[in-house]
Amino acid sequence: MDLPDELLRQALRHSSYANEHPEEGESNERLEFLGDAVLSLAVSEYLYKNCPLPEGELTRVRSLVVSGPTLAARAKALGLSSHLLLGRGEEESGGRERSSILSDAFEALVGAVFLYRGYEAAARFVLHHLRDEIEQALRGEIRRDYKTLLQEEAQKRGLRPVYTLLEARGADHAREFTVQVELNDQRAVGRGRRIKDAEQEAAQRLYERLVSD
Repeated sequence: MDLPDELLRQALRHSSYANEHPEEGESNERLEFLGDAVLSLAVSEYLYKNCPLPEGELTRVRSLVVSGPTLAARAKALGLSSHLLLGRGEEESGGRERSSILSDAFEALVGAVFLYRGYEAAARFVLHHLRDEIEQALRGEIRRDYKTLLQEEAQKRGLRPVYTLLEARGADHAREFTVQVELNDQRAVGRGRRIKDAEQEAAQRLYERLVSD
């Protein structure tokens, strides 16, 4: 990757590391902010030019492609996990595998490419690494992992979601499960033929409520 060493290190420098080593420079948070905007524009431009879909569908596809779990998977594929600069506490708590940290690093990397080589190069970088995910989203093969999204939102607030099976009814071949997820004083309920599906529905309802407040 054709980036100056210091710019690349900044893209991989988590705030926990920057706090412990302020002499080495700032964290990747500002690069992440920039990369998030570039990433969204690059995917939006590609969809607009190549996919004659209504606005609502374009928005849905873009949100799937630029979601935390998708970007974290690409960060892992790039091997960013082993190169992250993490503080001691974050390292010991498994930060290298945390979806939010990995997705932030990918966004920061996009921001670094934009700063050093400009928008066209950054857009090519984005599409090179996310074109398959765009096509999968268009075919309906990517679904948002709301349990992961809720977990990440909860971590930002210093909380942990708790799932409780409330009910299982019906014959074995037509079972329906009801699950409640609780986060602090907020709750949501989901139903599904599998416990995992019920948990996802409950997580989606609570997550969407939290981010819309």
